[in-house]
Amino acid sequence: MLFPSLKDPYSKKGYEHFYDAASSTGYISWRLKTLDGDACQEAMSLLNHTTDNSLVFQKMRETFQHRQKLVNDPGRSVDILSSFPRFLDTQGLVDQDFTLLFDDETSSRLLQKWDLFFKPKVMKEAKRLTSTPELRRLVQSAESPPGSDLDDATKHLRNQPGQQPYLLAVGRQKSKIDRFYITMDKRLIPCKANRSLGAFDELFKAHFVFNLSYDVALVNFYTFLQTTVYNIDVGKMKESPRVKDLRARLLNQPVALSP
Repeated sequence: MLFPSLKDPYSKKGYEHFYDAASSTGYISWRLKTLDGDACQEAMSLLNHTTDNSLVFQKMRETFQHRQKLVNDPGRSVDILSSFPRFLDTQGLVDQDFTLLFDDETSSRLLQKWDLFFKPKVMKEAKRLTSTPELRRLVQSAESPPGSDLDDATKHLRNQPGQQPYLLAVGRQKSKIDRFYITMDKRLIPCKANRSLGAFDELFKAHFVFNLSYDVALVNFYTFLQTTVYNIDVGKMKESPRVKDLRARLLNQPVALSP
C-alpha cells in the first residue's frame, strides 16, 4: 500500500474505506457521486435562470439521466414539471428527451412514414368498416387539409375525465390552428410542431419521456402505434388480436403510388 499509515487494519485489503470495487462503495465512490450530484444541481439552477435557448437544450441533455431517475421513481415523478419547468416554455424538449431515450431513427418514424405509407392504408381499412356518424366524421377530418383535423378530437378529450396527457389546439378557427399544447397535470407543454401530425408525435413521445401509462380506452391504439409505426418493444408488448391483424394487413398491402 502506498500510504501504510492510512491502511485500515480491520478490513481485508486495507483500502476498502477508500474504494471497494466489489460493492462500488468507499470515500472515492461517494465523492464521485457527490460531484455528479453537484454538477446536476448546478445545471438545474442554470436552467431556471438562463434565457439562452441553446443553453437550455444543452443543460437538459446533461440532466437527462437525473430526469429519468425522477420519472421512474413513483414517489417523485409528480415533481417532474416543477423540477424542470423549462418543459413549459421551451418547444422541442419532449422530442429531445425521446431521442435520447431511443435514437434519431425511432424518433422520426411517424413523421417520415405516416403520410406516404400508413395513412392511405389506414384510410382504406376505415372505409371498409361499417359506416357510423362518428366514423364518417373521422374519415372526413383525416381527408381535410393539414391543420384542420384536430379540433373535434381535442374537444372530445377535454370532456373525458382523467384523460391525460392530451392535445390542446389553440386557434380562432378550426382551419387555422395557431399552436398545439400537450396538457399534463393541468399544465401546458408547448409543442414544437405547428401541424396536428407533428403535435400528436410529441404527445405519443410524452408518454415515454414522463413514464406515463396509456389511457385505458386508447391502449390498443397507442400500442399499435408503438409497435407498428415506431417499432418499440415489438414482440414484448401485449397486443390484442385486432392490433396484430391490422398490422399484418397494413404491412402486406402494396403502397399505391400517385400518377
